[in-house]
Amino acid sequence: MVDTLVETDVQRMLIGGAWVDAASGEVIDSENPATHEIVGRFPAADADDVDRAVDAAAAAQPEWAAMPWTERGRLLRTLADRIRDRAREFALLDVAEAGLPLKGMLNDALGAAKELEYFAGLGGELKGSTIPSDPEAVSYTLRQPYGVVGRIVPFNHPFKFAVGKTAAPLLAGNAVLLKPPETASLSALAFGRLAEDLLPPGVLNIVTGHGAIAGAAIAGHPRIPRVAFTGSVPAGRAVMAAGAEHIKHVSLELGGKNPLVICPDADLPRAAQAAVKGMNLPRTMGQSCQSNSRIFVHDSVADRFLELLVQEIAALRIGDPTDEETDIGPVAYRGHYERILEHIAAAKEDGARLLTGGGRPDDQAEGYFVAPTVFDHVTMDMRIARNEVFGPVIAVLRWSDEDELLEQANAVDFGLTAKIWTKDLNVAQRFATRVEAGIVWINDHGAKPPGIPFGGFKYSGIGKEGSLEELISYTREKSIVQRMM
Repeated sequence: MVDTLVETDVQRMLIGGAWVDAASGEVIDSENPATHEIVGRFPAADADDVDRAVDAAAAAQPEWAAMPWTERGRLLRTLADRIRDRAREFALLDVAEAGLPLKGMLNDALGAAKELEYFAGLGGELKGSTIPSDPEAVSYTLRQPYGVVGRIVPFNHPFKFAVGKTAAPLLAGNAVLLKPPETASLSALAFGRLAEDLLPPGVLNIVTGHGAIAGAAIAGHPRIPRVAFTGSVPAGRAVMAAGAEHIKHVSLELGGKNPLVICPDADLPRAAQAAVKGMNLPRTMGQSCQSNSRIFVHDSVADRFLELLVQEIAALRIGDPTDEETDIGPVAYRGHYERILEHIAAAKEDGARLLTGGGRPDDQAEGYFVAPTVFDHVTMDMRIARNEVFGPVIAVLRWSDEDELLEQANAVDFGLTAKIWTKDLNVAQRFATRVEAGIVWINDHGAKPPGIPFGGFKYSGIGKEGSLEELISYTREKSIVQRMM
């Protein structure tokens, strides 16, 4: 195991157990979004580099798949222990590259270790079945890994996703090509350094680069039959289109414009706290696909709820993300910062009422900081009610009729998560049944118990993650009929 996770200013990629430059020699500068300093550089891979990684993965995978699943699980648990020992180092890398507050990134590092451990124990569930047959034959199924899997992850949880999203394909016996975000790859590369003496060479390959080049090469590679992508809807469409040429198994975890419903009988102080936490403001500045960015609050309690919500937001500390007392850091990079400000301007132009925030905090002269923002009196014809911001911006809509509420909650292209706060279990059950969302919370901020399937409806994606369903998705079922001789 290495002593230093980041050895030089210019990093290399992990391909076939070796640390290599991009074939072109090109690199990407990684900017600290809080200070604008360049904190590292890493290779800008192209299709030739992806070819190299596929060759290495294909060569390593058969021996990895032949290893007993219990042994693969043991290696993943060892890796989880190593991550816990160095959680702060990984967290600080994500703070430096993505501006994410240290407290949240420490939780991310520990969460990544837990995800490795969860999948490490599931291998015994990758089992087939026997099918009734005549006395002279045996019919059964078995599950086999795809071989080489591509895993493309986003910038909002760089380390947690780099680790957690490779756990299932690795445990299932696949070799993996991991493509981390082009704005935040250092923690993924550090993960590779932690694992390089533990996993056989070529089983885990980390290919850095631009999504439109390296990511596209992975999505369209003829020898990668299984690709999983987490990110935006436009990029998800591109991955799906690229995979279609070779009839790949593609799974997508995409965006959300998720409703949180406040009923007249809700515990308003607790609901206001949950709205802030469920928006993921203190952890990712709202840069989360499951954030409750649309709040539907009943007319009769709207004013009181919004008073409490603004108070909760005002208590959040904005500033240096390396300080463990900081709740809100900058958003990830310049282009994203500018898009968020465009969404805010559109909301103002459409007539939404600004309650708090609305731009750069007064005490932050540099960095890509956006103050947590709340718009009231939003209506469904406004752009802020329909478009995913992926930032610290909440749209508040008022309601009085339950059927109309459900119609509006479902009147977007997304269907990832939904939440409702009420003491009336009949109301809660009607909402949970009728809302178009892959996961629904009742009187909860959005915590995910280990093993609960996570995935969306409509444009929010295809497939489930964080569960047995995810593990199974990295295998193919084969049917065998054997005639007795």
